[in-house]
Amino acid sequence: MSRTSRHLTPTGTIQATRDRRRVAFATVAGTTIEWYDYFTYAACAGLVFGALFFEPAGEGISTILAFGSVGISFLFRPLGAFLAGHFGDKIGRKPILVITLLLMGVATALIGVLPTYAMAGVWAPILLILLRILQGISAGGEWGGAVLMAVEHAPAKRRGFFGSMPQIGVPIGLLLSSGMLQVMNWLFPGDAFLEWGWRIPFLFSIVLIALGYWIRRGVEESPVFTEIAERKEQTSAPVAKLFARFTPLVLLAALVFAGNNAIGYMTTGGYIQNYGTAELGLERGPVLAAVTWSGVSWLVFTLLAGIISDYIGRRTTYIIGYVLLGIAAALTFPVVNIGEVWALTVALLVLTVGLGLTYGPQAAWFTELFPSSVRFSGVSISYAIGSIVGGAFSPMIAAWILEATGDALNIGYYLVGMAVIALVATLLLRNRNGINLRPTQEERQRTGIYIWQKPLDETRR
Repeated sequence: MSRTSRHLTPTGTIQATRDRRRVAFATVAGTTIEWYDYFTYAACAGLVFGALFFEPAGEGISTILAFGSVGISFLFRPLGAFLAGHFGDKIGRKPILVITLLLMGVATALIGVLPTYAMAGVWAPILLILLRILQGISAGGEWGGAVLMAVEHAPAKRRGFFGSMPQIGVPIGLLLSSGMLQVMNWLFPGDAFLEWGWRIPFLFSIVLIALGYWIRRGVEESPVFTEIAERKEQTSAPVAKLFARFTPLVLLAALVFAGNNAIGYMTTGGYIQNYGTAELGLERGPVLAAVTWSGVSWLVFTLLAGIISDYIGRRTTYIIGYVLLGIAAALTFPVVNIGEVWALTVALLVLTVGLGLTYGPQAAWFTELFPSSVRFSGVSISYAIGSIVGGAFSPMIAAWILEATGDALNIGYYLVGMAVIALVATLLLRNRNGINLRPTQEERQRTGIYIWQKPLDETRR
């Protein structure tokens, strides 16, 4: 028997505290770097890409096209999720994490050296979009591997906490991105930012990717997948099996995530940054500072939500989160429209409470929802579809709503609607705290998923 198998507990997790901490650190570091790259692009789409890459389309349309380039990457997340899910369920979680990290880093660094439209004409936006597509493929495969490594190593009663580790990497990535852009805005004020300042955060990705690769390559494979491999039970076509047996679950899980993603991408997708500077006339530096503070708050509530979900359940945490998020979404633009930086900051801070509560428990809940043989495919593809339905084009939709109606309050109605849809999907799923994750329990993992099914027998977990 292998060393990893000897450490497996009856619930399919690993006992060694040092191993769990190493995995937690690796998932935080890797996810932070991946999303630093992703958010840097989204922020620059709102701040500079319209003028530098899409200017001939005209002022309003160039902004919509810039946000459209943000959304295009989401269309390729399912491809990344399908590839990562297929190979992650066949060859393991760890190799996929290393590959996605390198792919994201190379694409991001190349964006930093792209010529603008003034230099290369139509080839500039084409190359920008192609590199954004590579970012989308990488992001589609990254999340599933990171959360499974974190949750499948965790003690059953602390999966929410350990699962929140890759989740907090996202707001940390936002913090790092907005902080770097603030520094560049200070070092390269005015036109200098448009000429050179925006490029440096993309080039800095090279340093981060080297660090992330060094951290991730030293992490042990998930103990659950190790047992699957030892038993030679890898599924030959995990994606086909997933959709043959669990299509309703994939769709519901995607909708659970869609509400959080649609509302969250008002900030992480660059829309608020553009709205504050272009529509309200606020200075770029204070707006980026407001986003940075919202990243801190989002981090805190994401971590807190993961911990809380270990006590009150993932589903209950989500229900509370979506109620708060819907209220906050309705109030965001009325508060932002006060036209002061403090009002923008308050609106974003309030929004992050619900965002954290509907994001922190996601890793643990998605992992507990899907059976072991299709788990990587299930969590990755659900996440990718939810990203398309929710966040893919929410900044673009917001820009279109404002262009069409002239009133940002209408954007709030759209966001509240997304929160309601996600809440309904949440109510249709059962809580799964503590379910046995081992491959020997696959049959039981298929039961008690939906509210119309009988709940799991608590005494047999």
